[in-house]
Amino acid sequence: MQPILFELLGFKVHAYGLMMALACASALAIAVWRARRDGIDPDAVYELATWLFLGGVVGARALYVAVWPESIRSPLDLFRVWEGGGVFYGCILGGFGGTMLYYRRRPFPFLKMADAVAPALAIGAFFGRIGCHLNGCCHGAATQAAWGVRFPYGSHAWAEHVDRGLIPPDAAWSLPVHPTQLLAAAAGLALLAALTAYLPFRRRPGQVMALLMIAYPISRWPVEVLRGDDAGLVAGLTISQLISLGLCAGGVILWVRLRRDAGEASPAAPSLEARVAAT
Repeated sequence: MQPILFELLGFKVHAYGLMMALACASALAIAVWRARRDGIDPDAVYELATWLFLGGVVGARALYVAVWPESIRSPLDLFRVWEGGGVFYGCILGGFGGTMLYYRRRPFPFLKMADAVAPALAIGAFFGRIGCHLNGCCHGAATQAAWGVRFPYGSHAWAEHVDRGLIPPDAAWSLPVHPTQLLAAAAGLALLAALTAYLPFRRRPGQVMALLMIAYPISRWPVEVLRGDDAGLVAGLTISQLISLGLCAGGVILWVRLRRDAGEASPAAPSLEARVAAT
């Protein structure tokens, strides 16, 4: 854990903020690279990235505040996104909203663009979770396993363990917890590799995004089970698990429709992308 990486001219460089900047930069580079290979105007990707970023930041912060309103002590806390306090699924939902706003303003090949963005989201998840580890948020539940990690005095895990009476207030470290942030980061890299490997084999535009919509929730579910900072909302399921169910179901539906279109495609039959553009 290292929330403040260093100070430069009196300015504190927050690890979470830096990792988010790396996430955005690497995601944009991958999306532009994939867009060029699919014949999409890179300028459309740059413009879309602005809407994705703004929508993602707003969505991530809004969902975080909705789930943990006690973390906001003053109006200024709403804007301290560089210090942490974001929900990845909120980023996805907000980014999708920004995408649709931009699409209404300047239509683009929606499903092709989705395939270009899918690997970018995976690398973004990787850097984002590294930022979570350095910031000490999104920690796991206490464990006696050999891979357990301790967080120092004042960290999120330490504060929770003190509140629950598991450690004394003068303890220097938290109890060992599951390294959920690092597990999620590893899952992000695995998804990036899987999506990149599948790209040459897709039969229809949109299948890479559909694969991400199915695979990410599946990889997210076991990590959520090991989390120690998020209480269940419905039937013991966390807000992220509930969203995972909906996202995975949406991915399966999209995958089935794309496979059906691939098998039944004809010059007279409009593609799914054409139907999306018409809505």
